[in-house]
Amino acid sequence: MDKTDGKIIDELKKDGRMTMKELGARVHLTGQAAATRVLKLEEEGLIDSYTIRVNEQKLGYPVHCFLNIYTDSLNHQPYFDFLEKSKSYVRNNYKISGEGCYLLECRFPDNEVLDEWLMELNQKVGYKLSIVIRR
Repeated sequence: MDKTDGKIIDELKKDGRMTMKELGARVHLTGQAAATRVLKLEEEGLIDSYTIRVNEQKLGYPVHCFLNIYTDSLNHQPYFDFLEKSKSYVRNNYKISGEGCYLLECRFPDNEVLDEWLMELNQKVGYKLSIVIRR
């Protein structure tokens, strides 16, 4: 991977829907040369997928939080079952080292729903809550 490939990746991170002609113009290549490089980056696994970023607030989920999850048992299945039931709130669940066993990222429509959800979660695992103030 060279500097041009790095620029291509940076530009696609900003807007994955642009045409290859537009991408080429941004990185000083022809559209065909940009497309060839993008294909190569995809084949090498450097570009894994394309996605969109959704405005969670406009979708009705303005409360953004992270939770450090602490388990007392080696059986984490009750926690996983609870997450499966809570799919509409859970954005990411990371197995981590350091403080806690998991780092859970969630979105909620309001603090009341969050509070009710936390009461259920607390029956499965311990947690430490951090609410996002601003990105």
